[in-house]
Amino acid sequence: MSEKIAIFRALQLGDMLCAVPALRALRRAKPDAHIALIGLPWARSFVERYPHLVDELIIFPGAVGFPEQAETNEHLEGFWNAMRERRFDLAIQMHGSGGIANDIAGKMGARANAGFIQSGEALRDGIFIGWPDTLPEILRYTALMNAMGIETQDSSLEVPLSNNDRAECEALMNTFALCSDRLILVHPGAQLPSRRWPADRFARVTSLLADDGWQIAITGTVAERIFTSSIALATNARAVDLAGKTSLGGLAALVSKARLVVCNDTGMSHVAAAMKTRSVVIALGSDTKRWAPLDSERHRILAHYPPCRPCAFRDCPYGHPCALNIGVKQVMDAAFEQLMHVSDGCDAADNAYRAMSHVE
Repeated sequence: MSEKIAIFRALQLGDMLCAVPALRALRRAKPDAHIALIGLPWARSFVERYPHLVDELIIFPGAVGFPEQAETNEHLEGFWNAMRERRFDLAIQMHGSGGIANDIAGKMGARANAGFIQSGEALRDGIFIGWPDTLPEILRYTALMNAMGIETQDSSLEVPLSNNDRAECEALMNTFALCSDRLILVHPGAQLPSRRWPADRFARVTSLLADDGWQIAITGTVAERIFTSSIALATNARAVDLAGKTSLGGLAALVSKARLVVCNDTGMSHVAAAMKTRSVVIALGSDTKRWAPLDSERHRILAHYPPCRPCAFRDCPYGHPCALNIGVKQVMDAAFEQLMHVSDGCDAADNAYRAMSHVE
């Protein structure tokens, strides 16, 4: 029988993308293993997109202290019983720094365990390393693979594209007459309000870029239309609102066609990194050393560091200084620098330069 491995990582899209290099190394080392992801319900689409890395999704029912879903321990015993019946050979805790996450993974009844432990946490049986707090997110999980004796050959992200993804992208570009040579994607949403740069500033950046000849498509989820529609309206309909119109694969294909992505520090930043499209990332509240893309030249991070940063607040209680201290001109300057790398001196880049001169 093939080895059965369970990976506990019940997190959102950006978190899952950052785990891809570690998952790729694991699959390369264990090509015949059955690898199950213990994750959130949305991750069914992740497993479908990465069948070369993960074979199955087991939905985590939630627990107290895990805010990504309803915080209740009501279904934990049934979850543990089901996991024990599966008789996994290895459970890897890739959810977080340790503590309660290790308790949950440990009760799955796997023959062996691996993961992270927090400072001061008691030693656990298996292969556990101290939480590498100074490493970028991607490298934390490749470090765990290395500790398990699994070589990690590269740390690049990937979003595999299907023919349907490419067809979806082409249909959008044809419908809205989008031209790859002039396309900039603006992504104003983020899961937490504390991570969102003000919509009126996104609207100003969008308008300035549109003034100078760039085509702007605003992306986001259906729930984020409240931001995207107001920004599109502020540009006098010179920006196309694509919120809710793209799947993950369609969005990734569109990102691959664009010259630049301007976004908050959210999953879109990692999609841009995976597709190797230049970006300007407005990073609010987060630990930029942890979450910034590894390629700092291709992906420009803009951040202000008040004493309260990094934070875990849903809504900032301090007046949101990390957002308000990043101005439109700063974003436009960064956008211009990035566009110069992809425009080869074309007129659009010259126009973008003119946009810098009249930003207040």
